[in-house]
Amino acid sequence: MALIKHNKIKNSGILFEILVRKITSDTLSGADSKAIPLLKKYFVNTELGKEYKLYEIVFKQKSLTEGKANTILETALNSSKYINRTKLKNEKYNLIKELKELYDLDSLFKIKLESYKRYAAFSNLLESQHNPIDKLNIQNVIDNKITVLEYLTDNAVNPENTKSALLEEFKSFDKDTRILTHRILLEKFNDKYKNLSQNQKTILREYINNIESTTNLKDFYNKEINSLKESILKQIPTTKNKSTKIKLEEISKMMVVLDKKSPMKNDNLVDLLQYHSLVEELVKANG
Repeated sequence: MALIKHNKIKNSGILFEILVRKITSDTLSGADSKAIPLLKKYFVNTELGKEYKLYEIVFKQKSLTEGKANTILETALNSSKYINRTKLKNEKYNLIKELKELYDLDSLFKIKLESYKRYAAFSNLLESQHNPIDKLNIQNVIDNKITVLEYLTDNAVNPENTKSALLEEFKSFDKDTRILTHRILLEKFNDKYKNLSQNQKTILREYINNIESTTNLKDFYNKEINSLKESILKQIPTTKNKSTKIKLEEISKMMVVLDKKSPMKNDNLVDLLQYHSLVEELVKANG
């Protein structure tokens, strides 16, 4: 039985994250990122975009029961059967070809990704959907499935349960699925956000440097949110428009620090960027 080998260069989730990281790096350096048109070309209304969407659907979930995690994973894997494999293969080939022309691939793919292990496991599972049962290494499939399920459930998964479910699945039908992340980073680095303020660049730099350290990122967020809230509250008395004053008061009430149990999300990053823009506009308007 063949062992499905992971190829990170052809992993849709990793390709997306690396492009987003490159866009971030270029933007912070003040350069026009050549990765932006690549992201739009290959991940919008394409088969590659459809496959990445499966990564996003699966890995935006956390702390699920084993039953729910299994349902989400199997639904995503089954959905992959509707992706045109020929077009997908060509799109990946062309994207990698263009990346080679623009960047040094070895350096590009040396970036450490916290999501690497689960993305690799999910990629292998996607590939297993298109191999006949007699050609698969069942233990390899089980191991990959456990890796994904353990991430989704935050718990160790019973291998025997996974093995039984997998074998039943193989019996019932033939073998023929993010961005997040960082999606918000994609939204933030389009033309609308080309000219970032120094404060916004600082936020993004902290996000990139601490992307794998939730504690550090949360500490930074809490410090920033307190500072921004204080700035907005200072601007309220000098704001002449009554309607604007009311809105600012409402916004300030929404600006709360994250406690130990609250997860750090991409939306929190967006909040900081927007709050900084708001403060800057208020300072200009109020003199």
